[in-house]
Amino acid sequence: MTFSDSGRDAPDLTSLQPFTPFTHLTVPNSALYRDIMAEFLAAKERFAVHLRPEDVYAALSPERRPGDAEAVGKALDALVGWGNLRADPDTARVTAVEDFYRKRFIYQLTKAGEAAEEALAVYGDALGRRGALQAVALHDIVTQLRALLVLAAEDAPDPAKVHLALDALSSRFAALAENARAFMGSLQRTIDLHEIEVDDFLAYKDRLIQYLERFIQDLITLGGRIARLITELDEYVEPLLRIAAAREAADASPGEVEHAEKSALERWRGRWSGLGAWFRSEEGREAQARLLRGRALGAIPQLLAVVRVLNDRRSGRSDRSADFRTLARWFAEADGDDERHRLWRVAFGLYPARHLTIDADTLAARDATTVPPATPWAAAAPLRISPQLRRTGSYERRGKPRRVADRSAGRRRLAEIAARQSAEISAARERIVTDGETRLSELGELDPVAFGLFLQLLGDALATWRPGTTQTVATSNDGSMEIRLALLPGDTLAEVRTSHGTLRGPDHRVQIVDLTEVRGR
Repeated sequence: MTFSDSGRDAPDLTSLQPFTPFTHLTVPNSALYRDIMAEFLAAKERFAVHLRPEDVYAALSPERRPGDAEAVGKALDALVGWGNLRADPDTARVTAVEDFYRKRFIYQLTKAGEAAEEALAVYGDALGRRGALQAVALHDIVTQLRALLVLAAEDAPDPAKVHLALDALSSRFAALAENARAFMGSLQRTIDLHEIEVDDFLAYKDRLIQYLERFIQDLITLGGRIARLITELDEYVEPLLRIAAAREAADASPGEVEHAEKSALERWRGRWSGLGAWFRSEEGREAQARLLRGRALGAIPQLLAVVRVLNDRRSGRSDRSADFRTLARWFAEADGDDERHRLWRVAFGLYPARHLTIDADTLAARDATTVPPATPWAAAAPLRISPQLRRTGSYERRGKPRRVADRSAGRRRLAEIAARQSAEISAARERIVTDGETRLSELGELDPVAFGLFLQLLGDALATWRPGTTQTVATSNDGSMEIRLALLPGDTLAEVRTSHGTLRGPDHRVQIVDLTEVRGR
């Protein structure tokens, strides 16, 4: 004798739409569906294969459990229909033939349902990740780059060592970039006071500022060193990338080795190019590390500004939100629309606009008859508006299109400006480079370009300065220049003159080195 399930059959998962198991996220009672699926995942962790409706009902937390157990049964039926669960006849509790005709089922996760829950877990982790500015990753990147320099100097580098070094470098760099992106996003939410209590923010603020300052110091110190190491490796890295690509393609199926090796080589070239773009600036594009440093530096005054706003609110001072609430109350208390319109004009200064076209005739008329800026509109000469503007709302005339403008002269002008600026920067670099150690007071007068470059280097060095520091070394963001700064005993002052003024401050021993010339020797 054979018996069939008269209640329902398990759905054919091959006929389901690819994303049907996600349907329970966008329907009413989605919270109940999520709780039920969570209980099935927990049961799977306990190696439980099947759950009965009463088991699911009992496992739900009391505050989220429906009042009627039948609601859980209906939810289980819906999840079966979407392919998240599978229903099988519960024959373990059958004692008579009539029991086979009753709706008694046990439920278990399907592969599609389990895959959907795993995808939702990954989505939740990525959405809730706050990220971190990983100063340790910067040190690890320096270590891996130095290891690659050692391998590049060998006549026959070990493929396993090369591949492991490049893989470790790529992993640490990818983690650094991803965590920096996530951290800056969560930092902006903190600055905007989203999803954070005021008291928590005030307690968190000091630790956050110290954390940012420490990372900025490490980024200034190590960013230039990383850029310099990448530049040194540029001429040696191609053979190392080929070795890593060949090792990755070694396990490819016969006939696919060449294609796999080519694909792997392109991936490694892209990773190396991305690493260089992250730490080195080029013409027309700033390095991502420099942009990150600017964002982190800019976040500190923004955090302090938020603290000032919070203190103003606590002390009862007015802010923009309070002003708008007061204005809204005035609108509500106004006697009529005429008063509301008058209040609107007074509050926002919106008056009827006048159309004005500035052309050669208009400019000539203005030069001939000067009108003081304080002249009232009613006393000024009237403006004549074209009838075409009144009819069509546009001054444009129909007809043949205008000729395409010749931009070649403008492009030549831009090229000349770029060449001149490049020459000025080269001359400025040559001007501020010192022959060994010297005093700040002995630098002499600097032209504006050289002075700006010197200030940037000096700022990089002073950014690493902490109480008790007597000397420091910093590298420019592109890794091309290095400054060494040491405090002199006493209270001697230094003056650095430029055509725009004089910079005064404590005298230091300073040495500025052009690293591009050092590497070229």
